[in-house]
Amino acid sequence: MAILKFRVFLEEDDSIYRDIAIKHSQTFDHLHNCILKAYEFDNKHAATFYRSNDNWQRGREITFEKYDKNYAAPPLFMHETPIGNEIRITNQKFIYEYDLEKKWGFLVELINVSKEENPKFDYPIITRKEGIAPQQYGTKSILGDKFNDIEEKYDLSENALGFGKEGDDDTTDNNEEEFDNNNEEEF
Repeated sequence: MAILKFRVFLEEDDSIYRDIAIKHSQTFDHLHNCILKAYEFDNKHAATFYRSNDNWQRGREITFEKYDKNYAAPPLFMHETPIGNEIRITNQKFIYEYDLEKKWGFLVELINVSKEENPKFDYPIITRKEGIAPQQYGTKSILGDKFNDIEEKYDLSENALGFGKEGDDDTTDNNEEEFDNNNEEEF
């Protein structure tokens, strides 16, 4: 069974992305839920995928349900449509839009196809996380609650190694001035 690996970029910042491996026979509903999990979003809002091209233009819609709007072509439904059915080219792209009021946009690109699945994994699976996901609600800073995680990871406390009192006394400043004066005399 083929395993498809997608890179899911935050539309506004391509340095923030998640890689997701999924079976070609799984549906867009599976991919939808995995994207929400990868970005730590809840599952309370409407969502839709669009088949896309290299210029990220919106094509055929693959939607969670039929919404009250005009469609150029009847939409496909996420829970009925296997992902493998919508792969047309080797680097197939999709646009994923979540929370149609806030318009969270994600660019989804096929980056790898593997013929063998790993029996240890329960697909779909998040294989890589790059960058800090934005907060779904509110206007907190980009780090929000994650700052504590970063602080612990890099031990940014004042007493940590490398954050000592060296250089805080006046002797360092005097030595620097002496060094600067010596350099001026040589020229």
